[in-house]
Amino acid sequence: MTVRDQVAKVRVGDAAREAAPYLILVVMVLVMALLPSFSAYDVRTANVYNVFQNFASLGLVALALGMTIMAGHFDLSVSSMYLLGGMVAVLTGEHSATAGIFAALGVAVVVGLVQGTLIARFAVNSMPVTLGGYLILLGLTYVIGHSKSVSYSNYQVGIELDKPIAQIFSIRSLVSLGLFVVAAFALHYTRLGRDVRAIGGDSRASRTAGLRVNRLVVAVFVVSALGAALPGALLDYSLATATPTTGLDVLTFSATAALIGGVSLAGGRGSPVGIAAGVLSLSILQEVLSVVAAPSYVSSLITGGLLVAVTILWAPELSHWLKTVGLIRRVDDEPLAGPESARPPAAGTGAA
Repeated sequence: MTVRDQVAKVRVGDAAREAAPYLILVVMVLVMALLPSFSAYDVRTANVYNVFQNFASLGLVALALGMTIMAGHFDLSVSSMYLLGGMVAVLTGEHSATAGIFAALGVAVVVGLVQGTLIARFAVNSMPVTLGGYLILLGLTYVIGHSKSVSYSNYQVGIELDKPIAQIFSIRSLVSLGLFVVAAFALHYTRLGRDVRAIGGDSRASRTAGLRVNRLVVAVFVVSALGAALPGALLDYSLATATPTTGLDVLTFSATAALIGGVSLAGGRGSPVGIAAGVLSLSILQEVLSVVAAPSYVSSLITGGLLVAVTILWAPELSHWLKTVGLIRRVDDEPLAGPESARPPAAGTGAA
């Protein structure tokens, strides 16, 4: 096998991996569209509306988590920041919904700065720091909510946020879609995206190359906290209530959507468009299960199974293991094409 063939194989593998999120989305769309054909259940415009409402509720959290993974970290605190953002918005936005949202975003900035600074300044693993952040933020949510759900009396805000637009969208879903577009543009067309992927791929080399790694890490965690707090606030306005109930389902959904969307746990790989495809795929799956009246635990089983499967399939060591057990032929077992002079002499021959 020539070097050119090896490079071509690598490119094909990368292309397949990049296309996987969109192929999964196409499959999910087909399943939903063809559901009435092979079952007694109907799919209506309201079901499509529900898909985008779920996207509005959890899409930005998946984007926030995905960006930290792209940067080589993992923000476990997004689910409790989601709850805290909603609680702060409801408590402070009684007379002005906008003020409540800004209050929630202000808290998120502080949380992101603290966690990002601890991780960057002391060069510690993000997992234990954000796990501690998850517990602290969850505790704060219980404290300020007095360990109970808090109602929001301005029902008109929720009605306006969820009013159908073109039958399948709402203000909440359009806000989420718009922010995904902004994130996609920023990460694809500006230096920010290149730098975030660079520090995720190799932070030490990035530092040597002159990137301000610490500032980037802090900025990523601030964005992550903001991406969790905003949809939490909008959802609680929509529901007219804030609850301190644990948000592990939020974390599970977001992590699975990010990984299905092509984000690599090794860091340095992923895109907002891919994450959006992952969120839509899971949202369609959940809506299909709802249409067929599947038990609630089925969704958890499938989402958890997908999370494990995608983590394994996307693992960088998988191809190496497959070669080890002989399921894939080793590339380096084959001679490389090159000049005849570079090849070893045949047995029994030698220089004259």
